[in-house]
Amino acid sequence: MNDYIVFFDSGHEPTLELLGGKCASLVSMTSAGMPVPPGFAVTTAAFDHFVDGSGLRAEIHARLAEIDPDDVASVDRVSAQIRDAIESREVPDDMHGVLRSAYAELMARFADEVPVAVRSSATAEDLPDASFAGQQDTYLWLTGYPSVSHHVRRCWASLYTSRAITYRLRNGIPDEDLSMAVAVQKMVNARTSGVAMTLDPSNGDRSKIVVDASWGVGEMVVSGQVTPDNLLLDKVMLTVVREHLGDKHAELVPDAQSGALVEREVEQARREVRCLSDEELHAVATMAKRAEKHYGCPQDVEWALDADLPDGDNLLLLQSRPETVHSAEPTSPSAPTTTSGTSGFSLSGLTASLTSC
Repeated sequence: MNDYIVFFDSGHEPTLELLGGKCASLVSMTSAGMPVPPGFAVTTAAFDHFVDGSGLRAEIHARLAEIDPDDVASVDRVSAQIRDAIESREVPDDMHGVLRSAYAELMARFADEVPVAVRSSATAEDLPDASFAGQQDTYLWLTGYPSVSHHVRRCWASLYTSRAITYRLRNGIPDEDLSMAVAVQKMVNARTSGVAMTLDPSNGDRSKIVVDASWGVGEMVVSGQVTPDNLLLDKVMLTVVREHLGDKHAELVPDAQSGALVEREVEQARREVRCLSDEELHAVATMAKRAEKHYGCPQDVEWALDADLPDGDNLLLLQSRPETVHSAEPTSPSAPTTTSGTSGFSLSGLTASLTSC
């Protein structure tokens, strides 16, 4: 639409400078024909225009200069001041107009207005040896332009969470060229969700795929509230080598009346069975292999089965990022080790450059 908006299916070059790590990945995967939920990026150009036009840039740098990274209270105070300043400043009318038009164009693809996720996509996510994923914010199940525009600004502000500020200070990452894009994406009505890693994270064995899966939206697994099913597959044959059924005692599901996610207890019968069928598990593993082939290195793939879509068309790829702990090691597989429970499923885990694997 202009420098401020890039739709995932626009064919735009997925540059990290304009789109940040997450949005660049979503644009790249869409271009490769992978089943990514539709949406658009509010680019770093929009963030930079807002920060520079409002005079916030100098204010932010001045406040950051006051911080002692070892003084938690100091970091928390400055973080709150910067985030409040970003969330309270007026967004220019022209930018509101562009964002409103993009949101309307996305909604026009569906019979009725659908909820969306608004997800942060910082440019720093591509830095080698940095673990930025999860340090900025994601907001789920949002409806209506006012809510979406408000949470875009909250994502901008989350570039300056206490955790992100401290991480950058302690790792010598400068703020001068830092920027934030934001993904606005059709919300997946996840019946089941999880992560697939195209190596075994316990030992780096690249001949395996590890799948973690649980009922509902994946945030309860990320927070450690739920233990998911954990499956180890042979990458060539896609046969199950080992599986451990998690308790899966609760799930997050959308509540149409409140327009929010609610937690509910999972009945005993569903706790005791795998939350993926053999066919679904095969589809998840196959998609993960496609992502690895597309990027040319082991991937940490976030996926979901959408309850609104028919079987066979309901598997959606939410995000794929390089695995960084074992990817730089020699490619010969390590000797298998026996593990149980989860593979360490965490969306706040590992990030690296999309081109440096």
